[in-house]
Amino acid sequence: MTRNTTLMAMGALAAAAVLNMMATGTAMAQQVRNCGPRELVVNRLADRYGETRQSMGLGANNAVLEVFASDESGTWTVTVTSPEGMTCLIASGQAFEELVEALPAKGNDA
Repeated sequence: MTRNTTLMAMGALAAAAVLNMMATGTAMAQQVRNCGPRELVVNRLADRYGETRQSMGLGANNAVLEVFASDESGTWTVTVTSPEGMTCLIASGQAFEELVEALPAKGNDA
């Protein structure tokens, strides 16, 4: 490799590293903005979207996963709350439907 080619390659790697740090910083900043005290998050989901808790479960490290939805508008939000009470929005969308499906018969892969 010539000196110029090596310098260009090093410059490209440095630029890629900076872009990666910027993207990671942006993702981390967005994550921080999408989290808050549970009471505040639940109140906003109720006030802005009419969503109430539809289901919940216990996840890894005692985190609580909850699904909030509005029967009226069909909007839904999935949250995870840490044991310390910090709630983060994980996903949201529209066209929520409550389903209760029977388990398939034993021995049936479907």
